[in-house]
Amino acid sequence: MIFEPVTQTDRDTVAEQLGRTPRAIRAVAARCPSGHPSVIQTSPRLEDGTPFPTLYYLTCAKLASLVSTLETTGLMREMTERLAVDPDLAAQYLAAHKDYLAERDAISALGTEVSAGGMPGRVKCLHVHVAHALAKGPGVNPFGDEALALLADSWPTAGCAG
Repeated sequence: MIFEPVTQTDRDTVAEQLGRTPRAIRAVAARCPSGHPSVIQTSPRLEDGTPFPTLYYLTCAKLASLVSTLETTGLMREMTERLAVDPDLAAQYLAAHKDYLAERDAISALGTEVSAGGMPGRVKCLHVHVAHALAKGPGVNPFGDEALALLADSWPTAGCAG
């Protein structure tokens, strides 16, 4: 996957989306149809060297809000329960975890097997999984793909303002 370099306009937009200055931003990993960043790739370490294991960060305010709404429905609990009874799903999720770690470690190894969003044993944060799915494309993160499918009627929309 080839990500776009970050422009000053992107930095300003992400700062507005997050309500703060973005930290350790490396690239724009995905954009909304309106052109603004929806996912950024971050460095595995902050500028001061502090580990920052979240490689993909969802920044689009509209999409983040929609994902938050999904989280309130108990979906993450249901997803985690499915991991225990569906070996194929658990294998796909483990592969997503390994992909995440390999990519992050290729940038800067943190010396930990902790990735993000509860991988590989549970689903803790749908925002991480949606960001991973948007950055890497379909078929990499099953729960990110599933959440995006659930949101297909609401996002993406060309009028998304950030």
